[in-house]
Amino acid sequence: MTNTVTNIPIPSILEIGSDVLSRLDGILKRHPFSNAIVLFDEFSNTTLKSKIENALSHLSIECVKLDDTKDIHELLSSAFSWSRFDVVIAVGGGKVIDYGKYVAFSRRSPFISIPTAPSNDGFASSNCSLMVDGKKTTVPARVPYGIIVDLDIIRHAPDRFILAGIGDLMSNLTALYDWEFEEKNGVGSVNAFAYMLSKKAVNSFIRTPMHELKNEILLKELVSSLTMGGISTVISGNSAPISGSEHLISHSLEIISKTPQMHGVQVGIATYIMAKVQEHRIERIEKVFSRTGFFDYVKTIGLIKAEYKEAILMSTSIKPNRYTYLHDSSYRQRALEILDDDPLLQEIFAG
Repeated sequence: MTNTVTNIPIPSILEIGSDVLSRLDGILKRHPFSNAIVLFDEFSNTTLKSKIENALSHLSIECVKLDDTKDIHELLSSAFSWSRFDVVIAVGGGKVIDYGKYVAFSRRSPFISIPTAPSNDGFASSNCSLMVDGKKTTVPARVPYGIIVDLDIIRHAPDRFILAGIGDLMSNLTALYDWEFEEKNGVGSVNAFAYMLSKKAVNSFIRTPMHELKNEILLKELVSSLTMGGISTVISGNSAPISGSEHLISHSLEIISKTPQMHGVQVGIATYIMAKVQEHRIERIEKVFSRTGFFDYVKTIGLIKAEYKEAILMSTSIKPNRYTYLHDSSYRQRALEILDDDPLLQEIFAG
């Protein structure tokens, strides 16, 4: 019997707190960087570029604003045209963070993630979602060398971005149950440590006071829990600890919906549906979504039941190598029945 040693890359920098950006120079001075490429989206370029430039006075930096329509080929073409850098820093929402992670992966450089909203766990995970030949595809990326979250910036994000992050985090509960189901059916294998980290992440957030969405304690717990979920995927080597049947529904909706919603919003609705299918942790999910205002929000955005039905039916084609509850036809049928029978869902769907 041979002993194996598991080496897991984890962030060397983790800063979550108020006014963190004012300390950015001091934080990065402790690390061996001299040249940086700093990527912005439209929002961060307008609101934070000058602050970031001033905060990185000791570095030689090149600032680049990226639009949110780049596919993987355009991104790589851009990445290899930029001048030399030894760290990639991405400031903004999910798309520019994904761009930064993939650029760092392609150029074999460290990556520092500075998210402006906690709308999903992508700022901490080891993969990203990019357009590949016209299709949104999950591709490998660089595990962040650093995660820097300024809660003063996060607090000013629109409520829907925070609610989306809550929807994405709560999906750990259904994803982990899918992972167990997969192992029982001989398809996958649960990594105990990744499972524990993902479960601890969501359970930590569940115990947080939820009377005020912009409360600093809630935001810090949300960001910390999303970070732990992202790191659990590094340990497992796949997305199973945080992504199961509920994500398959969301990925399907991104293909078929006339007006796709934010990833975390779609995932949150699908989490509620799948928790009822699994008959697992549904009361807890209902309480969190009620107390935070998630349910109140999704009742206002005109979700279409027929699209969710179609998404459930096509979900198994998204990742045919997985075996979630939706890959079993009887549970798939149960999900469709819940869409028609559940009183709360009748309030949520417009038609």
